[in-house]
Amino acid sequence: MNFTLPAEIEAYRLRYKQFVAEHIIPLERDPASFDDHENIRLDLLDTLRAKAKAAGLWCPQLPKEIGGQGLPVIGMAACYEEMNYSIFGPVIFNCAAPDDGNMTVLSKVGTPEQKAKWLMPIVEGKVRSSIVMTEPAPGSGSDPTMMLTTASPVHTKSGNKWIIKGRKWFITGAGVASHFLLLAKTSDDPRKGLTAFLFHKDQPGWHIVRRIPIMGPEEHGGHCELEFDGLEIPDENRVMNVGDGLKFTQIRLGTARLTHCMRWLGLARRAMDIAADYVGTRMTHGGKLADKESVQWLLGDAAMQIEIGRMLVMRAAAKLDAGDFARKEVSMAKIVVADVLHHAVDTAIQLNGARGYSKDTPLEWMYRYARQARLVDGASEVHKMVLAQAFMKERQEFWNWK
Repeated sequence: MNFTLPAEIEAYRLRYKQFVAEHIIPLERDPASFDDHENIRLDLLDTLRAKAKAAGLWCPQLPKEIGGQGLPVIGMAACYEEMNYSIFGPVIFNCAAPDDGNMTVLSKVGTPEQKAKWLMPIVEGKVRSSIVMTEPAPGSGSDPTMMLTTASPVHTKSGNKWIIKGRKWFITGAGVASHFLLLAKTSDDPRKGLTAFLFHKDQPGWHIVRRIPIMGPEEHGGHCELEFDGLEIPDENRVMNVGDGLKFTQIRLGTARLTHCMRWLGLARRAMDIAADYVGTRMTHGGKLADKESVQWLLGDAAMQIEIGRMLVMRAAAKLDAGDFARKEVSMAKIVVADVLHHAVDTAIQLNGARGYSKDTPLEWMYRYARQARLVDGASEVHKMVLAQAFMKERQEFWNWK
C-alpha cells in the first residue's frame, strides 16, 4: 500500500502550490480585490485565468484532448487541495463548482455535438454554467424522486421537444451562467422517472425569481430561485436516454462531492497556517502561545483531523479511479471533511483571539463559508443514512481492503 504520489502528479501539485503563493495569496490582502459578494473581482479573475492557462495549469480534471491536463482523481485531490489554500484559488483554474462537475459529467456522457456546443465553451472559460436540481418543499432536495418540475414531450413537424414547468431554488451560479443542466420529471417511475436536459440562458420560458441572500461569501452568480413556465428544449439537447436522470446524477455527483472535500482540505490547511504563524510569534505570560500546552492540544487535534480527512479523500479517489462509484467512501469523506473544515477554522479563530474574529485575516470569511459544508451536495445526516444502509447490507464486508 503506497501513499506516495506519482512523480508527475507531485510535480503538478508543486506547480499549483507555487502559483497560488506567488499570484493569488497577495490579492487576498487587498480589499479592492473583492466583488460585492466577497469573491474575486471579475476583471482580476480574467487576468489570473489567463496566467493559469499560460502556465499549463488549466482544467487539470479534464482529458488532454479537450484542453485539460488529464489528471486522475488522485491527482485532482492533491492539486485541488493546493488550489484552495487560497479562498480565490479553484475558480482561477476552472476547478470551482458548479462548472467543475458540469464539465466532468458532460465530458463523460455528452454526445459529440453536445460537447462541441455546450461543454467546450465552459472548458475554454468563455461561459459559466449551472446545474438545476434542487426544489422548494415539497419538491426534491436530497431525495430526487420527489422532483415536481416536469418535462412534457411534444411532437411537431420540426422535431420533438420538451416543455419544462416548475420551480427550482438554491441554484448555484445561476446569476452568471449561460449554459444550464436541468433535471426534470418525465414519468412516475421511481427509478427511471427523471431526465437531464441542456438549455441556454437566452431561451424564453424561464426566469430568475431572485438571488437568495445567504450567510456566507458567495460563488459568482450566487444561489438563485428559478421559475419555468414553458421553457422549450429540443430533444437533441436531452442528455443520455429518457429516464436516465438518476444515473446522470450518480455520474456527476460522486466525483463532484469529493472535489468539495479536496478543496475544503486546502482551506483547512490555510486556516491552521494562519493560526501557527500567530501563536508562533505572539508572546504572553512569559512565553510564546505555541509553547502553551492548551494551545498545543488545539493545534495537534486539528492537524490530526485534517490528515484523517486527507486519507479518506484519497481512499475514495483511488476507488473512483478504479471505476467504482465509491458511494460509501465518498459519503464518509463528505461527512468527515465538512466537520474538519469547520473545526480547523474555528480552532484558528480561537487561537488568533479577537484578530481571528476580525476581517484582518480571511478566517471569518472561511468560518461563514465552512458552515455550508455540512449541507451542500447532501446533508451530513443523509450521508450517514447511506453508510447505515451499506453497513446493514454488507455487515463485516463494510470494512475491506479491496
